[in-house]
Amino acid sequence: MNSRDMLLNVKKQIREANIQEVDTRIKLDPNIAVLDVREKEEWDEGHLPGATHLPRGFLEVRVEKAVEDRTKPIIVYCAGGTRSAYAAKTLQDMGYTNVVSMAGGYGEWKNGGMPFIVPEKLSKNKLARYSRHLKIPEIGEAGQLKLMASKVLLVGAGGLGSPAGVYLAASGIGTIGIIDSDTVDESNLQRQILHWTSSVGMPKVDSARRTLFEVNPDVKVRTYNLRMDASNVLDIFKDYDVIISGSDNFQTAYMVNDAAVMLRKPVCYGSIFRFDGQISTFIPYQGPCFRCIFAHPAPPDLAPSCDEAGVMGILPGVVGLIQATEAVKVLLNIGEPLVGRYLAYDALAMTFRTLKVRRDPNCATCGENAHIDLNAIQPDGCSGPTP
Repeated sequence: MNSRDMLLNVKKQIREANIQEVDTRIKLDPNIAVLDVREKEEWDEGHLPGATHLPRGFLEVRVEKAVEDRTKPIIVYCAGGTRSAYAAKTLQDMGYTNVVSMAGGYGEWKNGGMPFIVPEKLSKNKLARYSRHLKIPEIGEAGQLKLMASKVLLVGAGGLGSPAGVYLAASGIGTIGIIDSDTVDESNLQRQILHWTSSVGMPKVDSARRTLFEVNPDVKVRTYNLRMDASNVLDIFKDYDVIISGSDNFQTAYMVNDAAVMLRKPVCYGSIFRFDGQISTFIPYQGPCFRCIFAHPAPPDLAPSCDEAGVMGILPGVVGLIQATEAVKVLLNIGEPLVGRYLAYDALAMTFRTLKVRRDPNCATCGENAHIDLNAIQPDGCSGPTP
């Protein structure tokens, strides 16, 4: 059997659809999986809107992650219809039951005046800077470009905001906002790595901006040297994709939570106390919010601040980095964020415990009869929640 006979034999065993039929199917079913099995150079020249790049050479090893449901409708295409035919046959052999190969491929699609996208490309220096991200299938060039277009807000430039900010900047987050009204003092330097000895006396937001520019000069840093309250929180939050909550008091934690629920913004929460850390990710109405877990603040004597109780200088690094990791996962929609889970870290025992948490139907913020009043949040002077 020669190559032509082999192709004809394969096409007898699969279903093909012309470009008009494919266009109609995509419009009728926005959730249909469209797989582009061409090489990267071809993909970079243009591709169908919403398509997933899955080169033919990696199809068998990557398709199960791209399309988990073997009954889901799939359209496969290449440049002219040959590779997609073989790909469709392979997918059928793997148990996928609703696969169609696009006859004529991308060439006919483009020549037929159908919509296509020419992806933005990374410049040469950015290809070098983010080369390790580009090798990861879950990120790749498309994911890196998404990170570069993303905006993350740090509530606090202290112990948790410092490691989170440094690694988010290094990872290529396009815009990082920082809210903090404090100035740097010597006691901060034990754990707040955004600030240097020469920063003592500077506003924290200015010190943080300087450090983040040194980490990655391409990052845009927006600073808010103010105390966050009901009069400004919504105006600030509305421009960001993810909020990193790293405050050390209940008032701010509740303010962040309630404003984020109002605007449907994800929050990557963290808290530290001596040798203990707690982390969770709150995505409004997909899981519990902060108030579902802590309906009321603890009394000040049960939740002393870092100034009163102390904190191991290394601890914020662990917690802040987990917050940054959660933010990237949320932005790229990969992995399993800590939604509905509360992670407790004990540095002395070197243990991590995951607690399942659920939405409270009576929650004052996200419950069925919730009524959010940001002006009702009063200062309390307490640190964040502890186990």
